[in-house]
Amino acid sequence: MPRVEIDTKALNANWRTLDALSGKARTGAAVKADGYGLGATRVAQALHDAGCHDFFVAWADEGVALRQGFDETGYGDARIYVLQGVSLGDVPACLEARLIPVLSNLAEIAAWCEGLERAGRRAPAALQFETGMNRLGLDAAELPVVRAAVAGGALDVSLVMSHLASADETGDQTAAQRRQFLAICEHFPGVERSLANSAGSFLGLDYAFELTRPGIALYGGRAGAPSDGKLTPVATLTAAILQVRTAKAGEAAGYGAAARLTRDTRIATVGLGYADGYPRAASGAGVPLRETRSGAMAFVAGHSVPVLGRVSMDLTLLDVTDVPADLVEPGTRAEFFGANVSIDGVADAAGTIAYELLAGLGRRVERVWR
Repeated sequence: MPRVEIDTKALNANWRTLDALSGKARTGAAVKADGYGLGATRVAQALHDAGCHDFFVAWADEGVALRQGFDETGYGDARIYVLQGVSLGDVPACLEARLIPVLSNLAEIAAWCEGLERAGRRAPAALQFETGMNRLGLDAAELPVVRAAVAGGALDVSLVMSHLASADETGDQTAAQRRQFLAICEHFPGVERSLANSAGSFLGLDYAFELTRPGIALYGGRAGAPSDGKLTPVATLTAAILQVRTAKAGEAAGYGAAARLTRDTRIATVGLGYADGYPRAASGAGVPLRETRSGAMAFVAGHSVPVLGRVSMDLTLLDVTDVPADLVEPGTRAEFFGANVSIDGVADAAGTIAYELLAGLGRRVERVWR
């Protein structure tokens, strides 16, 4: 079976690296999409042990599951934010699980306030404002309505936040977003602020405010040029070789005869495919991206080896001709990303990003914590 091994020490080390960059600000953690595919509860518990107390999920259901995992293991002091807001029907579950919704439009604010009134409760919420990404967020023009809700006691704001669109790239947008964010925050004196994501955490203390919320950097993925060499791979994806065969020069391998062999070739067939989250676009040949990119590499018995032909649903072919024959046999495990194969390198080869490789790991990939 395919297996992803998760290195707890590396995860904690990455959090501490990011925390050191944040100065006096708290360093949170994005654990949405089931902890970037690795298991949200285990990821969050490990980060809590390192000192993290602020966690971000996408949906209320994710937050409820995470709270249950925390409560079962005695991590009751964790703060859990729900990034994609709430509906009126979500409010009781949020209150029960002590979740903090991130409200991004007036309808969500109205639903949250109505839910609190029905429950006869008060509870904090975060506000997200649009500053240039044109995704989720309240507009600055809606500030009078928001301030009226705060002044009337219906809305208790514990955090004001926005999201950086291109902190991992050069350009003026990031600084412009920060200026707009500061202008908005002036309307909420004394309220904590959050702007920096993974890439933003490397931009300096001017972006840290009171709380940062890194994501991919925690898991060892690239977070812009300043992160190079500062983060440790956390996840290692491996799968076993099922068969080794030798094909003659001039023969073809895999679907569509996409890989035409130019030499006698030893081919290792590995039990991993796109149904497990290893992208078809990482194929060595036979997919459109190969017109502009080389295929992905894997690592077998101390050697880098290329993916051969098309990745299929359950199987991937590797060219192991240059690996000593006695080191490659059924049962030998090939690494597809980890310490020896950069997850960002695989993502580049597939024309995607490390986030997608982690979040897309299939259910049949065994998660093993080290």
